[in-house]
Amino acid sequence: MAVGLTALVAESAGGLPGEVLAALLIMALPGLCGVALVVRESLGLRFALMAAWLLASVAAAGLTGGATGAVPGLMLMPLAAGVALDHPRIGDGRLTYVGLAALALPLVSGLISALLNGTGAQPPVLATVSGLLSLAATAGAVRLTWNRRRLRLTVAEADSRRIEALLNAQPGLTLLLDPAGRARAAWGAPPPSLSVQALFDDGLIATVHAPDRPAVGAALRRALAGQTAEILFSPRVALDRRVVMILRRFDQDGDGPRLIAQAFDGTAQFARELGLESARVEAEAQSAGKTRFLANMSHELRTPLNAVIGFADIMRQGLFGPMPDRYAGYADSIHQAGGHLLDLINDVLDLSKIEAERYELSLESLDARDPVSAAVALVRVQADEKGVNLAPVLPSLPLTVQADARALTQMALNLLSNALKFTPAGGSVTLSLDGVGPYLELVVSDTGVGIAPEDLQRIGRPFEQAGNSDQKARGTGLGLSLVRSLTELHGGRMTIDSTLGEGTAVMIRLPVIPVTPAETPPKADA
Repeated sequence: MAVGLTALVAESAGGLPGEVLAALLIMALPGLCGVALVVRESLGLRFALMAAWLLASVAAAGLTGGATGAVPGLMLMPLAAGVALDHPRIGDGRLTYVGLAALALPLVSGLISALLNGTGAQPPVLATVSGLLSLAATAGAVRLTWNRRRLRLTVAEADSRRIEALLNAQPGLTLLLDPAGRARAAWGAPPPSLSVQALFDDGLIATVHAPDRPAVGAALRRALAGQTAEILFSPRVALDRRVVMILRRFDQDGDGPRLIAQAFDGTAQFARELGLESARVEAEAQSAGKTRFLANMSHELRTPLNAVIGFADIMRQGLFGPMPDRYAGYADSIHQAGGHLLDLINDVLDLSKIEAERYELSLESLDARDPVSAAVALVRVQADEKGVNLAPVLPSLPLTVQADARALTQMALNLLSNALKFTPAGGSVTLSLDGVGPYLELVVSDTGVGIAPEDLQRIGRPFEQAGNSDQKARGTGLGLSLVRSLTELHGGRMTIDSTLGEGTAVMIRLPVIPVTPAETPPKADA
């Protein structure tokens, strides 16, 4: 607009020389190109327009003689363009400074033109009008920039108030702390009994109950080191309450390290945890009492039950004379039920001792084949009567171990009994015993009904059984649990691999084979 008005005034004053008209046309081009900013905002386009204004002003000054020419006011146009094209993403006033520094370019260009072409009489009205219009353009650009900055400041203040209101409305307290723990800013609702003013005046450490101060200081140091720290403490003025605080490091340019802290009321959480701990202690006491009760009852029941089984056996064998067939059948049933009940009581007694930590292993050096062979002999008759092929695979040479002989027999017997119980006639049960390094491996596999995948996770816990109701009626769910417990007492591990309808394999590995010095791996040289 300034360039157009200058041309209009010059034309009304008597016409324009050719070089002045060319200068005005050149200066008008960057202004026309500036319309592109309305269509597409771009920082690159702003820099290109600024460069165009600089080139145009240099060319116009060269054509008209610059400050001594007909339109000296055109030299101010780069400054007006720099003010108008400035943008906060470029930097505060950066293009304004470029336009101000660029005033020297058209001035130099005009001086060179005057030296080469000389100076002639110039119309003072045109020079005055061009200067005034250029000053008006610069003032308009300054006002436009000022309005933009004032609008941005207003928006920023509104955003700041909205963010501060949001922070102050949060349920917890957010603090900006210096490295010493003194508050520099605070937002939100503080937990009860935690004084925000004390955090500003005395710092975090001073507001904490004395016994909790070392832990809070350690949390501050961890947070300053870059770790997220969480701490639970009591305020100094309310020892019956608890505060949960989360600390993180916050680095701000030129202001040194700071800490962001979030504080919440932790009294309810502390009370819940305290109640859960009390409940846990009470449950453990009840469990220990139950275990002692089962151990005592199992011991008291076993003595009269042995008498019942013994008398039933005497009646079965007819040691004091023959009995009617009907009563003989009753005696067989009593003997069979008593034996089953005695096995159950023995398992319960052993498990109760293990849970009460009163089961002590009697470790001795022995040949592992002996207790395992004894277990095989005990179930051999049962396997033959049921029509199941029982195949023990034992090493030909002695297998010396440090273990409890009774426990080894019990584990092998329980595994074999389980396998025979769930293997139909015509199937097979295989027991293998071997040593692998320091481990004794005992594997019992069968071709029985197998275990479903969803039951494998439960098998091995007391009274847990798999299969249908008919299969569950065959056992008590204590055999595998006792095997697992005895295995773990030896420091070993029990694993079960099974496929439904195909069979099951149970393996126990016990670290009971002594390692001789020759087998010990040599230590690496230092």
